[in-house]
Amino acid sequence: MADLLNHKKILIIIGGGIAAYKCLDLIRRLKERGANVQAILTKGGAEFITPLSISSLSENKVYQDLFSLTDEAEMGHIRLSRENDLILVAPATADLMAKMAMGIADNLATTTLLAANKPVMIAPTMNSQMWANPATQQNLKTLQQRNILVIPPADGDLACGEVGTGRLADVDDIISNLEDFFLSQLQNNPLKNKKITVTAGPTLEAIDPVRYIANHSSGKQGYAIAQALRERGAIVTLISGPTHLPTPHGVMRITVKSAQEMLKATEKTLPADGVICVAAVTDWKIENPSTQKIKKQKGSLPQLKLSENPDILKTISTHKKYRPALVVGFAAETDHLIEYAQNKLTKKGCDWIIANDISGDIMGGDENQVHLVTKEGVEHWPLQSKLDVARQLTKQIEEYFK
Repeated sequence: MADLLNHKKILIIIGGGIAAYKCLDLIRRLKERGANVQAILTKGGAEFITPLSISSLSENKVYQDLFSLTDEAEMGHIRLSRENDLILVAPATADLMAKMAMGIADNLATTTLLAANKPVMIAPTMNSQMWANPATQQNLKTLQQRNILVIPPADGDLACGEVGTGRLADVDDIISNLEDFFLSQLQNNPLKNKKITVTAGPTLEAIDPVRYIANHSSGKQGYAIAQALRERGAIVTLISGPTHLPTPHGVMRITVKSAQEMLKATEKTLPADGVICVAAVTDWKIENPSTQKIKKQKGSLPQLKLSENPDILKTISTHKKYRPALVVGFAAETDHLIEYAQNKLTKKGCDWIIANDISGDIMGGDENQVHLVTKEGVEHWPLQSKLDVARQLTKQIEEYFK
């Protein structure tokens, strides 16, 4: 769940059109992320979805009528326009856009928009010819000049049977735009625009073209840390070994395989304000990997000569030219956890070590229990989700940069 949307108040104005059904999934997804969602359902929108379905998902009353005696006795259109952090019009039809541009207030939705003193975002959808019509484009330009935020329509098959630009943006894209908006609103955050590199996942060292040695790592903890840092305004580069995880929104990802590739990619991100080394880097590599598949021969075992891989954490911690202000390493151990972590802190020259016991399903699971080891002492954190670990670490990093 994205912290950017947690506790945010969002008013969705649902316009007419078959795309209105997507708003049900949007409301569900926003609620999952902790947002408080209210909705105004237009007359056109009510032709496609029902107030009951919206209220069931939003857990709030659905507003429809400008002249509702109960609501307007409390000046409901004014209250709705003021008590939310953002007003989202989705789908925004050509008619709604035209009325917004002209300042027409002939129903609850348009009256609320005209009375709004909070940011407004629209997600247009319509026939491609309607979208391309000079009148619509002029209305769009007018709205943008008034600082209305726009989520552009997508290309593809339209409900009318034609193909072109006019589809309502996917729910994921709408949520990403909402996150970007709230990210831009962060004020006086010590991580805003801080440049931070995160390494994650395993590294693979080739034995031959089809075999390799590696460490167990799902990449989940590193990806969660990259997401949490981005949520708090940092400019995040994620250097990742091979994983099946999606890239967190707003994070630049560079995919590598070997430890040597990971070191090279990490050094290219310098200078940086911070480097968080979460990746499970393979300590050794095959000195002379075969260029052809090694064939199994009865009674004979291949001789594999190992050599040490570069120490990424130590290299960054002792970098003579671009040593970051904060370098954090991870210590994954099966025994003597704190002792080994404290030794690693000294040997590597980093600022913090996050120590975690990898017995059990930690490397592939969704929870983690870690200990923050610094020169000042040790903090023991409770067992929690990897995303909660990431957010707790991010709070510590915020304190560091204050």
